[in-house]
Amino acid sequence: MNLGFSYTGLIFLLMLTIPNLIWTKNQPVDYEKYVKNENKILLAFERVGQVAVSCLILIFSDFNVQGISPWLIWLAAALVLMILYEVFWVRYFKSAKTMKDFYGSLLGIPVPGATLPVAACILIAVYGRNPFLFAAVIILGIGHIGIHLNHRKNIG
Repeated sequence: MNLGFSYTGLIFLLMLTIPNLIWTKNQPVDYEKYVKNENKILLAFERVGQVAVSCLILIFSDFNVQGISPWLIWLAAALVLMILYEVFWVRYFKSAKTMKDFYGSLLGIPVPGATLPVAACILIAVYGRNPFLFAAVIILGIGHIGIHLNHRKNIG
């Protein structure tokens, strides 16, 4: 593991952050009703995971392209998942912005707004052979996907 700036991590964080900033002004109807009932343990996992992933993905240069090798497939797959994540956002922003719009599956992937970036970050951790990022993503995934599965379950 090599400490150093990861431009790959920065690109992935931008792909995550920009749509989420736009979303703050385009939340689903009645979203606040669901937020107030979130599981506090899952929320703690989500927050710890968000901070850890955001820091770790930027400080290891192992996530940058290291030349052409079979390992590059992991990074390419992560990029495909992030492109699907952007497709999810485009679909949502063009919708009526209901909870069903926000939590509808994409190509059979449940809660894609939570699942796709978590899966992409796992693939980046594998590509960079970084157990710290892998562990942080698992923590994030437990909280983030768990919260969103609960929201989807509670849609009336």
